[in-house]
Amino acid sequence: MDDLAPLHDSVTWLILALDSVGIFVFAISGAALALRQRFDLFGVLLLAFVTALAGGILRDLILGATPPETFQSGWNAAVALSGGVFTIAAGGWIARLGKPVRLFDAIGLGLFAAAGTGKALTFGVDPWMAPAVGMVVGIGGGMLRDLLVVRAPLVLQAEIYAVAALVGGFAVVAAERLAGLPPLAALILGAALCVALRLLALYRGWTLWHPPAPPDL
Repeated sequence: MDDLAPLHDSVTWLILALDSVGIFVFAISGAALALRQRFDLFGVLLLAFVTALAGGILRDLILGATPPETFQSGWNAAVALSGGVFTIAAGGWIARLGKPVRLFDAIGLGLFAAAGTGKALTFGVDPWMAPAVGMVVGIGGGMLRDLLVVRAPLVLQAEIYAVAALVGGFAVVAAERLAGLPPLAALILGAALCVALRLLALYRGWTLWHPPAPPDL
């Protein structure tokens, strides 16, 4: 067991790193949307905070990891608020990226989907269900963000969003449990695949099929 300790520590640190980067970029997506909606300073920072941290809080509640990690230290909150401040300071540069909210949202989605799946596996969640936990982490903050600005959440539209999170999560499980890749490589692969699928769908206009609604429905 001692021989496996360094590997376990490496996986734990990678999950924490993915979480932190995901928090920062999700905070940017929330703050960018708040700036577009002409929110005041408190509103910008609040939307950054909610977008970045809601998914992780929900994940920990699902896994029974209470109190949630966000409330055990000030690190996650500090990262989220710094993402909001960064967006205020670098708003002009961020706007030049083109579709900044969705760009940073895609990056956060991939990082959270992979990290959430990895954490679920470490908590003994069934491998078939672990990607669902990763998906919840990925879409939770974005859904609450969209509801707060009174718009239909992306996940409920035809865009390939939650599906991309599931694909990334299943890639983590398949790479680790079926292909035998090291957990570190599996997490990176899952995050990269989710981000790539989301960005391809975004820039190529890929959508899911719309079921036809009966005329009188």
